Amino acid sequence: MFVGKRLKEAKKAFEKTKVYSMKEALNIVKSNAKAKFDETIEIAMNLGIDPKKSDQNLRGVVQLPHGTGKSYRVAVFARGAKAEEAKAAGADIVGAEELMEQIQKGDMPFDRCIATPDMMGLVGRVGKILGPRNMMPNPKLGTVTMDVTQAVKAVKGGQVEFRAEKNGVVHAGVGKASFAESALHENLQVFIDAIQKARPAGVKGTYVQKVTLSSTQGPGVVCSLD
Repeated sequence: MFVGKRLKEAKKAFEKTKVYSMKEALNIVKSNAKAKFDETIEIAMNLGIDPKKSDQNLRGVVQLPHGTGKSYRVAVFARGAKAEEAKAAGADIVGAEELMEQIQKGDMPFDRCIATPDMMGLVGRVGKILGPRNMMPNPKLGTVTMDVTQAVKAVKGGQVEFRAEKNGVVHAGVGKASFAESALHENLQVFIDAIQKARPAGVKGTYVQKVTLSSTQGPGVVCSLD
């Protein structure tokens, strides 16, 4: 009931049918993020793509300059020197067969998973568990690599994965309500630029059809790309 009242009040701060500039929308969303916790500022982009077509799949990663404000727990499949390198880089869990068995038991105290190429045989055995959770290491996302130090630091430093849903919507958290407005705006611009650059070659017509900003418990505010 309390959340409902807050949403009702927040909606009075803007016109639902109006398209605001990004800075205006961000100001509205940020000023109305009044939950008792530090709300995440989120972006949703409706794209003119058909993810069912193989040439219009959209997936990638982008490094936000000011991070996301979220702490990610990272698991790394590696052996020997690479395992030690991963630990030194700040990985939360590092292992090989024992990590695979841990995942098989449903014990997964991590948010992202990285693997060296030689570990993919083991990782494949838990692919049906990691895949549906979007945790399967992938060379295109930089999570299958020999440079585990860079991979771990990228995830810990605010790297964001993006993936188009079945309806062509891409959404992501781009920071916290406690961030300075300038930092959030810069994160948003970097994220949007990454989506623009990832435009599938097979897409025709308007690519970005709608952009909406919101906070975790706040209403969505439609905005332009500038």
